[in-house]
Amino acid sequence: MAFSASRLDEIGRPAWIAITIATFWLWWPLGLAVLAYCAFGRRRGRGMNRGQWRFPDMMGRCASGFSYAPPSGNRAFDEYRSETLRRLEDEQKEFVEYLDRLRQARDKQEFDQFMADRRQRPARTEDFNQPS
Repeated sequence: MAFSASRLDEIGRPAWIAITIATFWLWWPLGLAVLAYCAFGRRRGRGMNRGQWRFPDMMGRCASGFSYAPPSGNRAFDEYRSETLRRLEDEQKEFVEYLDRLRQARDKQEFDQFMADRRQRPARTEDFNQPS
């Protein structure tokens, strides 16, 4: 698969997509193998994206929030970036709290409506405990 993989790398992403679709169409286990090769094989971090995207690095950044970024070398920019990211994280927290308050208010309104409807229903006179 080495010669064909390097040849597909020269063509680019459309070739890999076409090969993956074709192998799924021919025999789905082969399609899974090609898909796994594309996702976890030697192409991870190279090939299609030319080293721009690495899955483990992105997972680390997403897990710790977006506050981590390597220093750019410009101290003023690094301070501006960290302050902006801190402000955005604070705004995000405030927005999530706002959405929680909205959900709680909506739930309370629906519950109050349910209880009001329940109070307006006529009471049942049947007793289910007595045998008929």
